Parts: sequence; C-alpha cells; structure tokens
Amino acid sequence: MWAPSRKSAKACARSQRFYRYRRSVSEQSRSHRVALIAFVVVASAACLALGWWQWQRYDSAAGSAQNLGYALQWPLFAGFFVYAYFRFVRLEKEREAEGDAVDGDPEQPREIPEGLLPPRPTAAPSSTDVDPTLREYNKLLAELADGSDAQPKRTSPERNNQ
Repeated sequence: MWAPSRKSAKACARSQRFYRYRRSVSEQSRSHRVALIAFVVVASAACLALGWWQWQRYDSAAGSAQNLGYALQWPLFAGFFVYAYFRFVRLEKEREAEGDAVDGDPEQPREIPEGLLPPRPTAAPSSTDVDPTLREYNKLLAELADGSDAQPKRTSPERNNQ
C-alpha cells in the first residue's frame, strides 16, 4: 500500500494554499472591479462636464484663451482615467498569468532588479583629519567622555597661563 511521503504532503498542502489564495484574490479583484468601473465612469463624466463648462465659459463674452485651454484639457483627463483602467486590467491579467508560471509564495516580497533604483549616496570624507585644532578638541572631548577624574592636558599656551 502506497503512503504519501512527508515531502509530497507538504507540497500538496502548499499548492492547495496557493490555489486558495489565488481564488480569493481573483474573487476580490472581481468585487473591486465593479467599484473601479463605477469610479472611472464617474470621474470621466465629471471631467467631460468640466470640459463642457469651460467651453461655455470660452463662448461667453468674458471668455479667454485660458478657458479654451481648460476646455481642451478636461477631456484629456477623462481619457487618462479610461486608459489607466485598461492598463490596470492588463497588468492584473499579466500578474495572474505570471502567478501560474512561477512556483513560489505570492505573499513573499519580490526582489528589486539591479539598476532600477539610484545608488545610495556615500558619506563625504571627514574633514577632522585636516584641521589640527578640531582634532585636538575631539581628543579632549573623548577624554572627558571616558569619565576619568584626571584633568585633561591643556596644550594651548593661552590656557596654560590660567
């Protein structure tokens, strides 16, 4: 009689968790998609209404070229909302297809590709080695920070006369 090995049982449980997760994500995206479509429709309608309003302002006696610019700009904003929605849907489908092809935990963060972010800035070279007075002052502060009861040595001639 065949009994599943411990490794195959873990792999089976992992794959079941993965498919349950994918199913819940796709159900969430479907429920969010209705709200997203409603948002895109309302935002596009608002942009088109604002464009129409600016066009009427341009046609009035007090209209200017600025109103004409706005009248042409608002429909572009409406078009951007529609474009962004379709781009979002396309990226969501690509992500789901990528999830099918890649074995791994979808909850784990992905690695950022090399060269995507700018390099971290490096610290400027220290100027404490250049100035002997500053070096002496830092040495004095280090002696005081040690907590020793002995008086620090004073080397400047002005302070020796006190």
